Amino acid sequence: MKTRYANAIRLASTRDMHREQWLALRQLGIGSSDAAVAVGLSPYKCPLSLWLEKTGRKPPEDLSDKPAVLWGIELEPVLAQVYAKRTGYKVRRVNAILQHPAYPFMLANLDREIVGHPDGPGILEIKTASYHSAPQWEDGIPIAYQCQVLHQLAVTGHAWAEVAVLIGGQDFRLYRIERDNDKIADLIAREAAFWQAVTEDRQPAPDGSADAAQALGWLFPKDDGLTLDLSDSVEGNALFSQLLQLRAEKESVEQQESLLKQRLQLTLGEASAAQFAAGKITWKRSKDRQMADVDKLEQEHPELLAQYRKTIPGVRRFNIQSTRRSAP
Repeated sequence: MKTRYANAIRLASTRDMHREQWLALRQLGIGSSDAAVAVGLSPYKCPLSLWLEKTGRKPPEDLSDKPAVLWGIELEPVLAQVYAKRTGYKVRRVNAILQHPAYPFMLANLDREIVGHPDGPGILEIKTASYHSAPQWEDGIPIAYQCQVLHQLAVTGHAWAEVAVLIGGQDFRLYRIERDNDKIADLIAREAAFWQAVTEDRQPAPDGSADAAQALGWLFPKDDGLTLDLSDSVEGNALFSQLLQLRAEKESVEQQESLLKQRLQLTLGEASAAQFAAGKITWKRSKDRQMADVDKLEQEHPELLAQYRKTIPGVRRFNIQSTRRSAP
């Protein structure tokens, strides 16, 4: 039974919800962790991948056994307590999937709600980050997490939120986000466009990311051996010409880069590093590695190698062949 929460609708209680039920409800819309992906601002996942999941073509990746996710779940209640101790404000669980009253495709789960604050109720979003991720937080909250929190503010109608992040297991930081109705309106419009593509079964264009390449490989895993004749296609020939031009420019830049690297290596000689006004280079020998001699093993003990042999599924490879002649 749907009830109200602040300005949102309690779509379902999560108190005793099984994972399968939770996943099924997530299919009904865009969750806060999906927001940045849906609008093309996630550094890890592209809209095409999310579209494949929301249209039921591909099951969502199970991240529950990932160390970062496991530690995030374990540390969430601890960091919620740390926040309460440091700020003096109470936090509480909401235990519900929330739904926007006007845009039902917008769903949200809150880590905690902040209560007893003079500015009214707020949202507490809890994050953990590795030491290597620290630079991403130097200029404030990473854009993907900003989208996540703005999405939550849109769903709940709350005026503010704070992001608590533990970096490298020791560095605890707090960042505040105020409600920005212009940004929220833009986010809603862009999420609505994505959700319309889901409901109309209209595939988003790839965005050039590595994740988009994987999504296309998943969407079209096999080839039928046919060759399309696009020699009269204006759009096709334009795309191919642009690809050839960029490829030539890339090869030229890579050759220049290699030349500069070699000149600097010549300058280094046997030195391990060099310091410049704008930075530093190093040229160090890596440690020796032990590797199995598979060829010798196959010759001397083929029966042993056969016990550990496995088949790796083939993948489609994209190759480019130009019929243009290089300039003399």
